[in-house]
Amino acid sequence: MGRFIGRLQAKGYTRPELARVFSRVRPDEWIIEYMNRQWRPSSGPNGAWTRYRSRHITPDMLSRGTAFWNTHAAELERASRKYGVPPEYIVAIIGIETKWGGYMGKHRIIDALATLAFDYPRRAEYFTGELENYLIMARQEGFDPFQPVGSFAGAMGYGQFMPSSYLKYAVDFDGDGRRDLWDKEDAIGSVAHYFKQHGWKTGEPVATRVSAASPGGLETGFRSSYPVGRLQSMGFRAPVSLPDGQRVSLLQLDAAGGYEYWFGFDNFQTITKYNKSTYYAMTVHQLAQALRARRGGARYSAEPAGSSLGGAG
Repeated sequence: MGRFIGRLQAKGYTRPELARVFSRVRPDEWIIEYMNRQWRPSSGPNGAWTRYRSRHITPDMLSRGTAFWNTHAAELERASRKYGVPPEYIVAIIGIETKWGGYMGKHRIIDALATLAFDYPRRAEYFTGELENYLIMARQEGFDPFQPVGSFAGAMGYGQFMPSSYLKYAVDFDGDGRRDLWDKEDAIGSVAHYFKQHGWKTGEPVATRVSAASPGGLETGFRSSYPVGRLQSMGFRAPVSLPDGQRVSLLQLDAAGGYEYWFGFDNFQTITKYNKSTYYAMTVHQLAQALRARRGGARYSAEPAGSSLGGAG
């Protein structure tokens, strides 16, 4: 705690000021209860991917996403030109995170972060750092730290940035002198900048579905990495020609009716930097492709031919 206070003092906070701040913090017991719930994965295929996808890619989501894209087309195109990230992926991230601003969370950010920093030992180090970054952010931007609300974990704004991500990747995209995550234009630019800084490769593909084969005990998921040639020798076939030496992740999706297998490229890895989940990243990808098609545009040019929208992409 002493080092935490010392670092904030180095950023301009005084001890009396910090004492006043923390005297107003209210622990949120619901957050601790939620964090302590244990998710137990079921064994064997049970259609989990199909259910997960169906919650995020719906006619309503496509309608709302298309409306957001139409309304903010100029800002999205500007962000795409500046950072090299296709508009559909920016729109998809904001949609999955907050339904384009429809739900940005209801917890006071400072209460959420303080609860997890001081009352949740398993992640205390991480959330203490985020609390520190949040208070630095409040000082830099000149806002009352008790005003913003967001997720139970302290994520904020349209793109649900954590404070550390705000400090590193948020941009003032509308030129008003502030980096405001609750401003749509700044959020659009910040999501695109985040992707670019995490390795998005302009003009390259994200993922492609491959013919089914047995993984033969190979690890699957976004953290896996194999030469294409090795996977092809096991019976996996992509719809386009790929160099034998190119490394891809082997993605296994528990779809209704059986497993689906995909190759994930470097840009798929970039999406997982936003949320370390194969299902999350694939949903972003498929929602992005469906929105592009819904809007009447051609599929992103780097997407391998032969992948279909909706179930693939």
